[in-house]
Amino acid sequence: MKYAYILGSNAFVSPDGFISYTENGETKTFLSIRSIYHDTAADSRLSIDLDIKDMYGRDFKLTNNQTDNTTGVNMAERDRVLLTNNDGTTIIDIHQLDDESAMRLEHNIIAELEVHAPIAVIRIRGNFMLGGIHIEIDNEKLFVNDNSIANSTHASHTNLQFVPSDIVL
Repeated sequence: MKYAYILGSNAFVSPDGFISYTENGETKTFLSIRSIYHDTAADSRLSIDLDIKDMYGRDFKLTNNQTDNTTGVNMAERDRVLLTNNDGTTIIDIHQLDDESAMRLEHNIIAELEVHAPIAVIRIRGNFMLGGIHIEIDNEKLFVNDNSIANSTHASHTNLQFVPSDIVL
């Protein structure tokens, strides 16, 4: 099963439902997709495990969308998990796009989706830390420790992985 991850104006197609990061030779998973939302299934929802820090160094760990500290966790939508600070700023927004929304993305991304036919298109935005790696994702760009990545599409046979200055597949 392939997943497409939309990070800014970039698309990364991966065979795995998880994203990891490597720092100082150690690899850790920070996002795992447990289940995806299906509009034809009444009880389905996007369900994730997550392990990140906000910009203040606070840990945010979710297991199957559940956490001991639910402050800032918004799971009102079946296709989205949104973590916010108390002031309303986004820590991380993980949104499973429906087919119609996915087909309105940039042409280069649509082409990649048509070729690889992922089971889900997951858009990720936010401003968070993976160990000592600062990740900032808006609608246009992905920043990995101040290195900007934009308008790229990649498909791989391995999982998506952040490293201190880039992404590797």
